[in-house]
Amino acid sequence: MSDTLETLHKKMEAAALALDFEEAKRLRDRISLMRGGATAVEAKDADVAGLVRQQPGAMGLGTSQQRMTPPPGWKPPPKPDPMTKGSNRRGPRKP
Repeated sequence: MSDTLETLHKKMEAAALALDFEEAKRLRDRISLMRGGATAVEAKDADVAGLVRQQPGAMGLGTSQQRMTPPPGWKPPPKPDPMTKGSNRRGPRKP
């Protein structure tokens, strides 16, 4: 099943003539990977679309950002004292 560049190129041209552009694109990407130094097996198994299935629980609902986990030993800063809400160093706020 080890395809050479020539056979992949012929398959790509045949797929394009048959108007199967998705297959032609996949073959084009395999050819480009093999020209870059990948073996035929690596090129066939490569994810050239850039899409990777997300792991369950790794993503939040409705977002594309991964959840942030705090570093070990981190604790949130203390909440401000509600008794000092309306004053600053210079004294209480004037109405």
